[in-house]
Amino acid sequence: MTRHPTDTPQFYLTAPAPCPYLDGRQERKVFTHLVGARAQMLNDVLTQGGFRRSQNIAYRPACEDCRACVSVRVRVDGFQWRKGLRRIWKRNEDLIGAQQAAAPSSAQYDLFRRYLDARHANGGMADMTVLDYAMMIEDTHVDTMVVEYRRRGPDSFLNGEGSGPLLAVALTDVLSDGLSMVYSFFDPDAQARSLGTFLILDHIERARMMGLPYVYLGYWVEGSPKMDYKARFRPQDHLTADGWRDADAARAGDPET
Repeated sequence: MTRHPTDTPQFYLTAPAPCPYLDGRQERKVFTHLVGARAQMLNDVLTQGGFRRSQNIAYRPACEDCRACVSVRVRVDGFQWRKGLRRIWKRNEDLIGAQQAAAPSSAQYDLFRRYLDARHANGGMADMTVLDYAMMIEDTHVDTMVVEYRRRGPDSFLNGEGSGPLLAVALTDVLSDGLSMVYSFFDPDAQARSLGTFLILDHIERARMMGLPYVYLGYWVEGSPKMDYKARFRPQDHLTADGWRDADAARAGDPET
């Protein structure tokens, strides 16, 4: 059995592979293992430094000639509820998200498969089995949770749970300074609800109620249609060579922000 050191993390570099966001480019990643008693602290530090988590691995892009992937986090304080976002929030006011421990279920996997088949049939996760899914959810040494979204029922105000079919799921890490949305999926037949946007809005409100200042959304790639939606959530910070900076000020080249 392979053993990974838990006191001092060791970092590794992947071989080049086709970039999933920009055609004709190659990507490389640097990664380390999140295991042992210090995994939570390490996940905090690495997420704040632009890493993402997948199971017990933390990774970030390490491409030699490209810096297109930009880490993004939304600032909860002063979040701008623009008209389009308010409409989506109101459209889904009949839903409730039940927060629970990171444990897989058959209902989750059924929805996950429908989502992949409809939205990412040719993606890297398309062949994931039920065992692969279970590992994605529960193979973690950090503070993480699953939020299941269903329609509100008659007892929702008492137990905080919905009723009926599962409509969306979010796998989310709880950090010292925010919530990090690791992976989310939703009913592909409910397009009118804009569930992907709603889940982010719901996490912004969850972070506010938990007294956490940020929601981490992973990477944004300018010019990638897959990533355009992340720009809607403002104010937001982008991680630059000089640390986290306000996205609008960074574009304007303001050195004081």
